Amino acid sequence: MANKLNVVALLLLSGSMGLAHADVSLVKSSVNREETLDKVQENLILPYFFSTETMGFNLGVGGMLKGWHQDQMSIGATAFKGDVSHGFWAGVFNYRINNSERWYLSANGLFAYFPDQRAYTGARQPVAPGGITPGSNESSNEQYLEADGDSNWVDMKLEYALPFGATKDSGIIDYRLKNGMLVSEPSGGKEWNPLTSGAMVATTRYFSRFQSFEFESQQLSGDMSAVEFGLLYDNTDFATNPSFGSRQYVSYTTSSPWGDEEYDWNLWQFSASKFFSFGETEYAHQRVLAVNFWTAYSPSWNVLNNADGSTVITDAAPYNEGATLGGFKRMKGYDFYRFHDKAAIYTTAEYRHTLKYNPIEDVQWLKFLKLDWFQLVAFAEAGRVAPEYDIGTLTEDIKFDYGVGLRAMLAGLVVRTDLAVSDEGTNMWVMIDHPF
Repeated sequence: MANKLNVVALLLLSGSMGLAHADVSLVKSSVNREETLDKVQENLILPYFFSTETMGFNLGVGGMLKGWHQDQMSIGATAFKGDVSHGFWAGVFNYRINNSERWYLSANGLFAYFPDQRAYTGARQPVAPGGITPGSNESSNEQYLEADGDSNWVDMKLEYALPFGATKDSGIIDYRLKNGMLVSEPSGGKEWNPLTSGAMVATTRYFSRFQSFEFESQQLSGDMSAVEFGLLYDNTDFATNPSFGSRQYVSYTTSSPWGDEEYDWNLWQFSASKFFSFGETEYAHQRVLAVNFWTAYSPSWNVLNNADGSTVITDAAPYNEGATLGGFKRMKGYDFYRFHDKAAIYTTAEYRHTLKYNPIEDVQWLKFLKLDWFQLVAFAEAGRVAPEYDIGTLTEDIKFDYGVGLRAMLAGLVVRTDLAVSDEGTNMWVMIDHPF
């Protein structure tokens, strides 16, 4: 088994960062910690470093500000630099448009240069007769492109908090915490009824990406842009760190007119999560079993057979979009976007054990972290991509991984470090928010 370490060190981007969350849309909320004397505003600046086999040693600094200008709004930024790599990310999240009750705008982007970027794709080249398509479920983890290059993206979304359930009177849910635990009324979870419980958010999202690979003999590059329309129903007690209830998200994505004119693609996605509470103990604030199911299907994905017996895929989402598995969201034991195809299915279970013991609670020089609790996590994942949406195919030769995590509540945000093991290696991910 190959042994490697992947670290995503952009850990102070924002608690509302969509890319860190399994569902693109999030409940609009303000978090009020009793420890900060009823001040909704929270801020945090933290230097960091990381070292990986491909990126070498990097130094960075990140910061976030919550509750500035508007209670639910957050701003984040981070920058890092290594011998070859460098990057800058910034974003504004949940800005309430013209002080409206229900319309929210978010925008963020990353501009970075990475050494040895890896893409499990054939760069849209024909596959020889009898060959295996890179990134497919049967593919080898040696089938990839790798070179230094740019990786830039921009992500913007407009959201509307529907006027019923927990957001009947206001688009914002106000949560009050003590020691990182919810002490105000849960926003949902006691019954499944969007009219009376939980929050529903409609989303329109535009995102674009540019990536380049600088080989010695040539440079490959590609850009894409797409629009997503989604609907979230979050019926949990506390959207940031649920202990009971459920969450569902459905979306449709289509390539935009401003992207690659050669490829016209689309994608359907559905995600469902359920949270079971086992209550408090002498040593634990919470004990929670969290389960998630996700599936995706791209009707536009098509395979053409050439006269020489080779095949080529047309009207498919880029390898790092669409029905894809691998990375810090799904199948964490595998590289970023390791698997991709016309269809995908995925399921996971996590046990989250929130400790009462906080070893840095009385350490004065670490007070600025506003760290309320640590959480021990154990998880297992299973997933499969396939060239058709067929249950028989999707449930054969499934990929598995498992791992453990250490998570913490910092200034009302969940920061996670997950270590996952698969048959292709060991990955460690550092990121904001639970994966679902």
